[in-house]
Amino acid sequence: MIGDRWGVTDEEVARRYPCDDIVPAPSLSAWRGVTVNARPEAVWPWVMQIQWAPYAYDWIDSLGKRSPQRLLGFPQPVPGDHFTSTAGRPQGRVLSIETQVHYTGRIMGGVLSYVLVPVGDDTTRLLLKVVVSGYRWLAPAVSVGDLVMARRQLLNLRRLAESDPS
Repeated sequence: MIGDRWGVTDEEVARRYPCDDIVPAPSLSAWRGVTVNARPEAVWPWVMQIQWAPYAYDWIDSLGKRSPQRLLGFPQPVPGDHFTSTAGRPQGRVLSIETQVHYTGRIMGGVLSYVLVPVGDDTTRLLLKVVVSGYRWLAPAVSVGDLVMARRQLLNLRRLAESDPS
């Protein structure tokens, strides 16, 4: 499908993600990934801040309000909490979470799993899989739209994790 893969290897596409257990027969599966020159413990807090800001195109998601460029120190979300925020409003639900391993939630009919994979001593692969059930006829448009937003989000998270002095 158009736009279903960006920045991922065949092995990363073939691996099992937490969202696969929630939506076993999706009409859309899309994978995204970036290499972050930082350890998982430096990447994780930025992934957790997705709960409070989208980190994609702020002029679309947050009506121009910039996603935080520093760590805010919020407690780690738990299943049942809201998954993300757009325009300052809570969206979706956290479904499962494993510290420094994955953050999985449901939003707008899709289930997303952000997965951190350590590579060597100081590098992390930040992977995202999106699965959607139903609306098969809409899948190509959703895939391309998600690619645009998710790519920007992952690149922003990489930039922030790599520049964080902690």
